[in-house]
Amino acid sequence: MAPPRSYHCEALTLKKAFIGEADVIVTLYTKERGKVRAIAKGARRSNSRLVGHLEPLTLVSMSLAQGRSLDYVTQVQTIGNLSPLKDDLDAVSKGFYVAELVDGFGSEANANPPLYQLAVETLQYIRDNPTADLPLRFFELHLLEVSGLKPELYRCVECRRALPPGAHRFSPNVGGTLCIDCHPADAHVRALSLRALKVLRLLDRSRLPELPSLSMDKSLAQELQSLLSLTIEYWLDKQIQSNSFMEQLQRESQPEVYR
Repeated sequence: MAPPRSYHCEALTLKKAFIGEADVIVTLYTKERGKVRAIAKGARRSNSRLVGHLEPLTLVSMSLAQGRSLDYVTQVQTIGNLSPLKDDLDAVSKGFYVAELVDGFGSEANANPPLYQLAVETLQYIRDNPTADLPLRFFELHLLEVSGLKPELYRCVECRRALPPGAHRFSPNVGGTLCIDCHPADAHVRALSLRALKVLRLLDRSRLPELPSLSMDKSLAQELQSLLSLTIEYWLDKQIQSNSFMEQLQRESQPEVYR
């Protein structure tokens, strides 16, 4: 039996592009169907019922009709309340970073409800805590987990022995932590301090709504960001464009303590 031509879904808008004089192509990450690209006919007209509902970083309930290559948006309603996130420069830059990673790791026509829930909860947390950087590290680590790519943090990925206390090494392309005795061929290795390993394990065991308050100095914050960004970019096989804007904001503010 052929699938129905129309369907309803809950979605997070990731990005949009203009087509023709009045239409919009919107990229969505849906709870029920994974990533979807759809055309919103006439959405740029001021009298369109779709105006304002398809901006990036908007949580929506919508109806779509299936097309040959792209689906068509027929109805849409904003749900939740992410709009305050877009009024803060720090928050919106982090929001676009989350959206870019969901776009990169999300698959079309392949639902991943844990990824959808992680993205929505992260954006809600950023909305309420716009200056905090730790939620992004949480998001990056758990994004890898819900994508089936979670790095090993408790044992050496080569010899499988539990890691003793101390500084170790980390390699995204072999799957996580390495003891100082193992040197797998072709591993891209980075130093991993004991402090950074403890924070990664804390994030692994935590839930976002109860994310602990944690003060980190600049060097520790940069080590965590570098390790997780390196892992994300390894699996995506490309650089994250929104990273540059966030880094520029960080350079301008130059905080000494990160939370």
